[in-house]
Amino acid sequence: MPRKARIDAPGALHHIILRGIERRRIFNDEQDYRNYLDRLGGVIIETSTPCYAWALMPNHVHLLLRTGLVPLTTVMRRVLTGYAQQFNRRHKRHGYLFQNRYKSFLCEEDSYLLELVRYIHLNPLRAGLVKDVRVLTGWARSGHSVLLGKVTCDWQDTDYVLSLFGRGVSSARRAYASFIAEGIGQDRRPELAGGGLLRSIGGWSALAVNRSKGLRLMSDERILGSSEFVENVLKRADEEYDRRTFARREGLDMDILIDRISDYFRIDKEVLKSSSKQREVCRARWVLCYFAVSRLMISCADIARKLNVSPSAVSKSVMRGRSDSLLEQIERELLHVRTVEA
Repeated sequence: MPRKARIDAPGALHHIILRGIERRRIFNDEQDYRNYLDRLGGVIIETSTPCYAWALMPNHVHLLLRTGLVPLTTVMRRVLTGYAQQFNRRHKRHGYLFQNRYKSFLCEEDSYLLELVRYIHLNPLRAGLVKDVRVLTGWARSGHSVLLGKVTCDWQDTDYVLSLFGRGVSSARRAYASFIAEGIGQDRRPELAGGGLLRSIGGWSALAVNRSKGLRLMSDERILGSSEFVENVLKRADEEYDRRTFARREGLDMDILIDRISDYFRIDKEVLKSSSKQREVCRARWVLCYFAVSRLMISCADIARKLNVSPSAVSKSVMRGRSDSLLEQIERELLHVRTVEA
C-alpha cells in the first residue's frame, strides 16, 4: 500500500519529532551532533525554511519549522537520508536509523508557537541532560542558547521569535528567558507532542472532499488548533495541492518552462541560461527558478545543473522571483492556472 501524503501548505507551522529505530541512539558522539546540525542547517538555508526551535536528544530530535517554498517532506527527506547514510558510514553499520517516518503536528501559530518553543527548548532539562536552566543557557544542542546569544547559528530564525517578546534584543532576551523559566515547574504537556489529541470531526469530514485528489493523512498526524484553523488549513492544503499537481497533469517540465519563460520575457533560451547580468535576464531567471521549485518541485541542485550555476545561487533566485510584483499575473499567463489568494 503506497504511503499517504501529509497535509502541508506554505506558511504552515509544524512540530516535528523523529526518533531512532527501537528508540536507539541516533547520535553516538560529538561529531554526530555536528554532522546532523551541519546538514540540517545547509538544507534549511538552501530551501529558505524558517526554523524557530530545535533540540537534539541522544535518541530523538524536536524541530519547529515553517513550510517555505519547498514542501516539508522534501526538506526532511534530504536531512534524514543524508544524515543516516553519513552515520552508517562512520559507525560501519547498515539498515534503518530512524523509526518509521517522522511525526509532524500542524500547529495554529497564535495559540501554540511560543508554547512549542518553550516545550522544545526545555526538553533537555526534563530529560536530565542538563541539571538546571543555567546550564541549559550554554548548551549547544538546542536553539535556546542561540536565542539567548550564547551560541551562534546562522540558520535559526531568532529575530522572529525574539520580536514576540519585545523590540530591543536585550529586553526581548530577558523576557524570553523569564518565559522559559516559568515553564520549568509546569506539568508535562503531552498535547504538544501528539499525545491525548482528538481530531476535529468537522475538519476530517471536510478532508474527505479532497480525497479524490489524492490528499491523505497518516494515522499519526495531528492538528493543534481550533476548528476554524483546521478548516483553513485543509482549504489551503487543497489549493496548494491543485497548484503543485497542475504542472504534472499538464505535462510541464523544466524544458517547457524554459521555453515559456523565454517567450514571455522575449529572451533567447541560451541567454536565459547564461551568466548575463542584464536586469530583464536576471528577472526572467529568478521567475524561472521560483516556478521550477514551487510548481515543478525540482530541487535547487537539479536546477543549478541545468543553468550552470551553484545551488545557493538558485536558492537566492527563488526568493527574488517570489517577491516579483507581477508574479501572479505571470503565473496566470505563463502557466494558465488560477493563483491562490494569500
